[in-house]
Amino acid sequence: MSAETPSIFSKIIDREIPADIVAETDDLIAIRDINPQAELHLLVIPKSADFRDVVELAEEPELLAKVVKMAGDLARQYADGEFRLVFNTGAAAGQSVFHVHAHVLAGPTLDEGKLV
Repeated sequence: MSAETPSIFSKIIDREIPADIVAETDDLIAIRDINPQAELHLLVIPKSADFRDVVELAEEPELLAKVVKMAGDLARQYADGEFRLVFNTGAAAGQSVFHVHAHVLAGPTLDEGKLV
């Protein structure tokens, strides 16, 4: 992703493309994943495109903590409060959008043979 090419998440944040937004703050947006891997599959996305992955986001611990807190709040709201929080880091690890985002997963996976 270059500075001239905004990620799909930047386009969602800017309301250029639609998404099922479930929560939003000044710093974060949370949406339903369009290809869910579990009964509950949400994405928590910092609005800043400055961070490609969670390793870069760790340089801003306050923002990382906000991501984790929102994930917990959403899991309590939409599931039983128990959840998995997944950050894919790098293409070989499954990251396809290089704008950091956390996957909030709860409930049974939709494809039991697939590791999410």
